[in-house]
Amino acid sequence: QVQLVESGGGSVQAGGSLRLSCAVSEYTYRRSCIGWFRQASGKEREAVGTIYTGDAKTFIADPVKGRVTISQDNAKNTLFLQMDILKPEDTGMYYCAADLCSHGCRCLGYTEDFLYWGQGTQVTVSS
Repeated sequence: QVQLVESGGGSVQAGGSLRLSCAVSEYTYRRSCIGWFRQASGKEREAVGTIYTGDAKTFIADPVKGRVTISQDNAKNTLFLQMDILKPEDTGMYYCAADLCSHGCRCLGYTEDFLYWGQGTQVTVSS
């Protein structure tokens, strides 16, 4: 069964940090690409970054490069999105999603590759 549950969202002032967590089922965790996405009100969903659980290789999207780190805890089947130097434009709903890589694995944040999604967690950054 594929399950993803995000947590860790909240409200923070600009310049602050947040760490989001994505707990996934063991089945989902094995050699999958887990992506972090965000969607601001009135805007399209965009990729923040990805991690391939097989080797922990990450991809970080340009808009957040240098401010975001993605990591994993193999013992807990959990992925993390560490966001630093947050800006008001980082406000939005953040989702983690899984690509089980059954048909290849780009793991580059293409939304169409991710078939399984969590419910999202809200991040609000005030100026």
